Amino acid sequence: MLRVAILLGALAIPFAASAQHGGHSPYAGMETREIKSLSETDIEELRRGGGWGLALSAELNGVPGPAHLLELRDEIGLSGEQVTAIEAIFEAMQAEARLLGEQLIDAEMAIEDAFRNDDLDEDTLRELIENAETVRAELRFVHLSRHLSTPPLLTEEQIATYNRLRGYGSDPCAQVPEGHDPQMWRRHNNCD
Repeated sequence: MLRVAILLGALAIPFAASAQHGGHSPYAGMETREIKSLSETDIEELRRGGGWGLALSAELNGVPGPAHLLELRDEIGLSGEQVTAIEAIFEAMQAEARLLGEQLIDAEMAIEDAFRNDDLDEDTLRELIENAETVRAELRFVHLSRHLSTPPLLTEEQIATYNRLRGYGSDPCAQVPEGHDPQMWRRHNNCD
């Protein structure tokens, strides 16, 4: 009798887990993606050289990024010289980020293709993952390092204004800053 109870309990676990998600995996629908690990939005963001959340360590610790500084140039009171310098930082960042974004897409596609073609062993998998992560690390460096380039160009008041305008130092869930995707902002700030 004990064996029957244990067996029934073990069989119930997968059904309970499945019921938790309405009988579907939270990944249902993602199997149609060309690259399973990247959404279309991710791919678009990488191709345009967008931040992809890679510079949050700087941004959320009060170190402004060039893209948002340029968006808020009038409210922050940037001078012409500051705008010119920040535009140069931004343009260099974008050029490098686009190139690395394409490399990351290619690296993720290589992993995808290896699984799709059932042409994989652990050594090859490790090499493919290391390649993708090396590119991702370099892309993150590009975005974070440009945040390091902006504070020397700004006054303390401008940095404080930037952080206030971006909604930092207050409840991040109370108001989504202009220019941010509300869903992504809420997810990054654990609002939901």
